[in-house]
Amino acid sequence: MNMKGFPTIFLFICFVLVFTNCFMVEADTCKPSGKLRGKKPPPGKCNKGHDSDCCQEGKFYNTYTCSPPVSSHTKATLTLNGFGPKEDGGGPCECDNNYHKDSELIVALLTGWFNKKKRCMNYINIHGNRKTVKAKVVDECDSTVGCDDEHVYQPPCANNIVDASDAVWDALGVYGDKRGEMEIYWSDA
Repeated sequence: MNMKGFPTIFLFICFVLVFTNCFMVEADTCKPSGKLRGKKPPPGKCNKGHDSDCCQEGKFYNTYTCSPPVSSHTKATLTLNGFGPKEDGGGPCECDNNYHKDSELIVALLTGWFNKKKRCMNYINIHGNRKTVKAKVVDECDSTVGCDDEHVYQPPCANNIVDASDAVWDALGVYGDKRGEMEIYWSDA
C-alpha cells in the first residue's frame, strides 16, 4: 500500500466531515418552540390575498422563537405579502404602526430575524432570480402566533420567511402567477 498520499487524503476527508457537520449544525439550530392548534376562521375573516393560507381547524402548526443564523448569504423563502389596510398582512406594520403601499420596496422578517424590532427601518439585500434588490424592513412575519383575528386567521410563519411586497417581486423580475414562494438569499445591507 502506498502511504505517500495518505496524509493528503486523510486531511481532505477531515475537511469534508467538518464542513458537512457545520451545515448540519446550522440546519439544526432553529427547531420548533411549540405547536399552535388551528381554529376555523369566521366567515370572511381570512384574507386569501397573495395565495395566503387560512388556518385549518384542529391542525397543529409549528411555532418558532428562533430563526436560522444570519450571515452574508442567509438562505430563506421569499413570500408575497400585502402591507396595506385590509390586505393579507393584517394590521399596521410593527416598525412604524403604519400601512404601506405595495409599490414600496419593503419586507417583513420572521420573528427571530426581526430581532425584537432591531432591524426596523433598516435595509436588507435580497438575492434571487439572478438579481439583487435592496428593501426596507417594516414589519414582522410572526412565527410565534397565528390563527387569530390579529393575524387574519393565517398560520404562524415558518422559520425561514422573508415576506415581500409586490415591488420587491417586480424588482427581482418575477411577475404574475410565478410569485408566491421563491428560494432566495438575503443579508443586511
